[in-house]
Amino acid sequence: MENAADRVARQLASALTASRRRIVFAESCTAGLAASLMADIPGVSECFCGSAVVYRNATKQAWLGIRPDWLADPDIGPVSREVADAMAVGALESTPEADVSAAVTGHLGPDAPPALDGVVCLAVAVRNRAGGEGPAVVASRRIQLQSRDDDRLKLRALRRGDATRLLLEAALHVVQAD
Repeated sequence: MENAADRVARQLASALTASRRRIVFAESCTAGLAASLMADIPGVSECFCGSAVVYRNATKQAWLGIRPDWLADPDIGPVSREVADAMAVGALESTPEADVSAAVTGHLGPDAPPALDGVVCLAVAVRNRAGGEGPAVVASRRIQLQSRDDDRLKLRALRRGDATRLLLEAALHVVQAD
């Protein structure tokens, strides 16, 4: 049975194909779920480049060039719009054939710090088509996911699905608007 995230992934693939664009993801808290949903779509290789699963801070830094001082800063940290924005830009800069990137970072629980429990940050970047200064973040959000289940493992899985759907929706909105 198809769920909301599957449906949005198909819509995104269709919109990307129609606009002759390609996407790359940078996924932390979703651990590659957006990439997995895209990979289930026949013919998606025309518009889907891949995904960097950057679960740990050192990997975010090494693969996407995230500033270590941001990751260590208690006022910014790995779950922030600044880091999500930098992840989106880093993924796009590392993937020359991609036109769009979408990034997600967050704390899905159940053992997250209370102030960050269920917080997800998303960003979508696009390559400057005019050959200008490089990728630009065009959408960035911080979202508080709600608890929908008391079972700790089920809560995490539900939030991962919600975060993935939100990431795909953000990318779809940008692709359709451009």
